[in-house]
Amino acid sequence: MNLPDGLIVPVLHDADRKPLKQIGTEARALIDRAKSRKARAEDYQGNTFSVSNMGMYDVDQFTAIINPPDSAILAVGSILDKPVIRDGQVAVGKRMRVTLSVDHRVFYGVTAAQFLQEVKRLLEHPVALVL
Repeated sequence: MNLPDGLIVPVLHDADRKPLKQIGTEARALIDRAKSRKARAEDYQGNTFSVSNMGMYDVDQFTAIINPPDSAILAVGSILDKPVIRDGQVAVGKRMRVTLSVDHRVFYGVTAAQFLQEVKRLLEHPVALVL
């Protein structure tokens, strides 16, 4: 998140073990603390993976740079209407570009590709996120 003093990266801990609703609640509280400059030291420590969303600024695609000690960062672009083929016909579909930057000392390229496949699957079938 960008504040007047520069970029800060608050950390949502143990997100892999939390339900989506709890992640949303904790993320909102974390963002509010960071914006009001009431975040604690532990709110900025222990990061391993980041998500950078410039889509909310109408950026279609970008490459995010890994912020150590993270081992990867997912860059998320805008959701755009694009021509797609559906049942043999051209139609309008929603498309969003994501770019994954990984530290190859930590991730193999195949593992990164499998991660992106899973992100795509979950975005296309969001009910799977709550099961």
